[in-house]
Amino acid sequence: MIAPFLTPAELDELLAADRRGDGDVVIVDSRWYLDGRSGSEAHAHGHLPGAVFVDLDVWLAGAPSPGAGRHPLPEPHLFARGMAESGIGDGSTVVVYDDAGGVIAARLVWMLRTLGHEAAVLDGGLDAWQRAHPGQTLESGAVDVRPASFTERPWPDAALASIDETQQAAADGSALVLDARTLDRYRGETEPVDARAGHIPGAESFSCRDNVAADGTLLDTATLRDRLTGLGAAERPVISYCGSGVTACHTLLVLEHAGFEPGRLYPGSWSQYAADPARPLATAE
Repeated sequence: MIAPFLTPAELDELLAADRRGDGDVVIVDSRWYLDGRSGSEAHAHGHLPGAVFVDLDVWLAGAPSPGAGRHPLPEPHLFARGMAESGIGDGSTVVVYDDAGGVIAARLVWMLRTLGHEAAVLDGGLDAWQRAHPGQTLESGAVDVRPASFTERPWPDAALASIDETQQAAADGSALVLDARTLDRYRGETEPVDARAGHIPGAESFSCRDNVAADGTLLDTATLRDRLTGLGAAERPVISYCGSGVTACHTLLVLEHAGFEPGRLYPGSWSQYAADPARPLATAE
């Protein structure tokens, strides 16, 4: 399995091997915006050469509901169809980018890696690629996609945690439950989209945005490992959640990148948890 994060230079090496016929590399633009801006329009305006757009709301999530959250995992048949129509096959190596430090791209990468496929986040995303290729322009408009064959597989139970498991683990400390949202949302100081403000009692704040530097690239591995070790990731299994199960995937990839045991995703995340008024919440840090 390739590393969960690749530099632009490492992507260039993959593409060179692909041109020699030694691989099947698919570049994916997965831009998505909480404020409602269109990722597909951003892709059409300018994207990495040959990059296909994969819509998070269409292919990477099921129908939203209070009982399941804003971005529940899609049914396996829907995900398989989306990958096939995007030109991603069973043997593809997929490199995904965004313009948000990789925290959106991580969703598709985690989904693919969880099913055993080769996939990585382009570290630093669109900006890092442009810095590494001065003078090379982005492509615009639609991309011709050759449909591929992608085998449908169920989401592994071992990679997921339910709402009850997550609440209990946070309360009794049997797992380290990490909240990937920004600190102000964790503290309950603001809540722009979900039913209530705060966090799951016992969960620790581990903002995914704090894992990247100002230029959008990952912090060095030693720093990431120290952050996780300080929270107890070496002693307990990890469950990751965020607002809707998207940026929580970045935490899981960082966990792997830093050399820890794989963690589990709570897919419903705060959007599911907060929708149930009977569930306790906390606002203190």
